[in-house]
This record gives sequence, C-alpha cells and structure tokens, in this order.
Amino acid sequence: MRVFTMPTRLAALLLASTLLVGCASNGNQEQEEEEPDEFTGVSESELYEDAREALERGSYTSAITRLEALDTRYPFGSRAEQAQLELIYAYYETDDWEATRAAASRFIRLHPSHPQADYALYMRGLASWQAGRFSLERLRVIDISKRDLGASREAYNDFRELIRLYPDSEYAPDAEQRLIYLRNILARHELHVADFYLRKGAYLAAVERGRWVVENYPRSEATSDALAVMVEGYLGLEMRDRARETLNVLIENTPNHERLSGRTFRPQHVDANLLSV
Repeated sequence: MRVFTMPTRLAALLLASTLLVGCASNGNQEQEEEEPDEFTGVSESELYEDAREALERGSYTSAITRLEALDTRYPFGSRAEQAQLELIYAYYETDDWEATRAAASRFIRLHPSHPQADYALYMRGLASWQAGRFSLERLRVIDISKRDLGASREAYNDFRELIRLYPDSEYAPDAEQRLIYLRNILARHELHVADFYLRKGAYLAAVERGRWVVENYPRSEATSDALAVMVEGYLGLEMRDRARETLNVLIENTPNHERLSGRTFRPQHVDANLLSV
C-alpha cells in the first residue's frame, strides 16, 4: 500500500503558522482580559448618582450604560430596585420599546408586590402603545385598523390589567382613556376580517367574528357594525330567524344604522332578500 506523506518543509510551515495563530489568539485574549472596566472601583451610590444626573440632563444613553452596570454589579444593592425602575424609563425615552417591555416585565416578575409595580405595568403598556402608533399612525392614508395590531393588543391587555389590579393607581385614568381608543381600533380590525369572510362566503366565520366583537368590546363604536355583520352572516347561512333576532337588537340600539332602511335590513355582500321586522 502506498502511503502519502506531507513534505517536510510544508509540514513545518503549517506547524509554524498554527503556533503563530495560537500566540496571536492568546495575545488578543490577554489584551481583552486586561482591558480596564469603565466602572471598576465605582461604588453603588456613585453609579446611581451618575445615572440620575444623566437622566436629568436628558443623556439617556449614558444613563442606560450606568444603570445597566449598576444592575449587573449590585443586583441586590440598596439602589437595585430603583435602578431597575429608572432603566425602564430610560429605555422608553430612547424609543426602545422592546427593551422597555422586557425591563418592565422583569421588574414585575421580580417585585410583584412593589409599591411601584403599577408604574412598571403602565410603562409596559405604554411601550406597546407607542410601538403600535409609530409603526401605523404615521401612515396617514392607511386605516390603522387594517394593519397588524400585535403591539396594540399587548397595550390593550396591559392597560386592562393595570385597571383590574390597581384601580386606584394614579396611572389608571390615563390607561382607561387609552383603552377606549384601543378598544375601537381592535374592534374595527375584527370587523375588517369579518367583512373579508362575508365577501368569501365564509358566513359562519363572519358571524363568529361579529359575536366576538359584541362580547369582548361591548362599549366600542363598532358594536352596531358587528351586529350588522351577524345579521348578514345569518342571512348567508339561511338562518333568517336568528338574523331577525339580531336585527331587532341592532334596531333597538342603532335605529339609524347605514344598513337599515326603517326596520328593513339591506345586505351588503350576501345575495339574499331584504330582511324586515
């Protein structure tokens, strides 16, 4: 059997190269390890005061650097909880909605009974609120309710949870006002989906969407339109008795609805006869 061997000079060259790479790697590692830490020797109080001064100057990036260092170096220190709260605020001021939510969620998880847990929950909702607004409302020509509303749903859930857990919180009134806006947006979004189902002939799915809006957003402006969707969906399913029952509710609550002509319902997408009560 023929054995292939590496030429001696080539083997020596590769060995030398390997040794050089290893030395360079070790040298870089030692250099990284010896690189001084900006906050070495800085006490907890000094770090916190520096962070507070940066916040007051509006130097939020600098504040974040110091608050993160404080959180890492002194996780159980006397300023730890306050630093975590300040970090939520600093992230929010730099428009880092994801980091704001993460920091707020962490604070709530670690300190569920903290006197300012309501603040953390409010800020988490506010970050999602801003994420939804900045990604959607700048597009003035597009109806916000037709877009993906994942962030807005998160905000809605957080504000609703805030009001449920902390009804006397100083942040509850603002959360309630934002809920009104979000409730209408989310309900209108569901109706866009229901309208799509009606156009495609998926009448049962349309009825379910309409019912979901009525049950989950009963105080929204879209409730009457949800009832109209249900009437039309029932007509598509040829369930005229159920359609008539729902129509009575629509007439009782919104007698001037655009789908009504007196006490007669005019379908928009379903090929069915007019329904009267």
